Amino acid sequence: MQRLAFQGNDESKNSLNQGNFLELLKVLASCNEEINNVILKNALDNLRLTSPDIQKDIINAVATETTKAIITDLGDDLFSILVDECRDISVKEQMRVAIRYVNGSGCVIERFIGLVYVHNTSAASLKKGIESLLSTYGLSIFSLRGQGCDGASNMRSEFNSLKSLILKNNSSAYYIYCFAHQLQLTLVAVAKKHSSIGSFFNTVTRLVHIIGGSYKCRDMLREKQLEKVFKGIAKDTCWSFHYGTLINLIHLFPSVIDVLEYIGENDSDDPQKAEAIDLLDIMNRFEFIFLSQVLQKRDQDIVSAMNLVKVSKCHLQVIRENGWEALLLEVLEFCDKYDIAVLDMEDVYVARGRSRRRSEEMTNLHHYRVELFYSMIDMHFQELNN
Repeated sequence: MQRLAFQGNDESKNSLNQGNFLELLKVLASCNEEINNVILKNALDNLRLTSPDIQKDIINAVATETTKAIITDLGDDLFSILVDECRDISVKEQMRVAIRYVNGSGCVIERFIGLVYVHNTSAASLKKGIESLLSTYGLSIFSLRGQGCDGASNMRSEFNSLKSLILKNNSSAYYIYCFAHQLQLTLVAVAKKHSSIGSFFNTVTRLVHIIGGSYKCRDMLREKQLEKVFKGIAKDTCWSFHYGTLINLIHLFPSVIDVLEYIGENDSDDPQKAEAIDLLDIMNRFEFIFLSQVLQKRDQDIVSAMNLVKVSKCHLQVIRENGWEALLLEVLEFCDKYDIAVLDMEDVYVARGRSRRRSEEMTNLHHYRVELFYSMIDMHFQELNN
């Protein structure tokens, strides 16, 4: 509910939001009179136990007890590890490690057990870090029956060497590449080969940089979005289920437009003002809305599918045959909601930056349905068949 870091905000008495720790403590006190009698303003002298050091102790205690419960559930059984890169905010290299095992009820369980900081990313250093983490919990690398990573991190080549080192010690620790992630990367790469879609993703990257690169802009966006969440919270119970940059972009669209308008009118940095003005022009075009809607369709999120390639092709075929009308309606409704000019589908299509005289003779309907919608789906079909 808070959407805040555990610490780092204003915890003073006069603060309207004192952060997750203190706000949760207040809720706990309101539900339990015994606790309420001994904490915060009712605490004896200075024994409030709310200092940053105490908060960190509580976090560590919770982590210790949680991990202990996981290791107890695992017992002496065999397990696999899943390893991935996870840089912290200071860009220090670290690995996140999860274990995967079958519990006493025969269910496959996957649990995160820790982060490993690495001073260098050599395979030997990574292996040493994993062995150290496992030994902390009484686990042995010889009990491994599988190892895997998504293969897309900056430490990809090092992970490839790491798997070989582990296999030398334990030939049963079979390496499994995440096929779902491999397929996802393939589909994303194919989509970006389409010039219009590649241009769209470049625009999204520019947008993230201009807003994400400024603390002031990010604060403005948070404030504006917070207002919308508070106003719509009674109606919108699914806010936390939105996923991915494109989903967030659609959801935050009016707030992003407000922030870009503010930068374009008030920023002292001329190049940033020019960038904001250009992005405003792009975002208020029908084509940007069309692409942002078609690329975030849940039907194309195939990561959780069981038979990935087959199911992906089936989904794409359904979308190709039956998805156009629903998609166009969704785009038109979005444009109408935010006063974005809707194109006449029977009019001649004109690409951004080109005059009508130099444009290839085609209608808007042909461009969006055939050149974009069908074309992207057909490119994916070809890649999946290959």
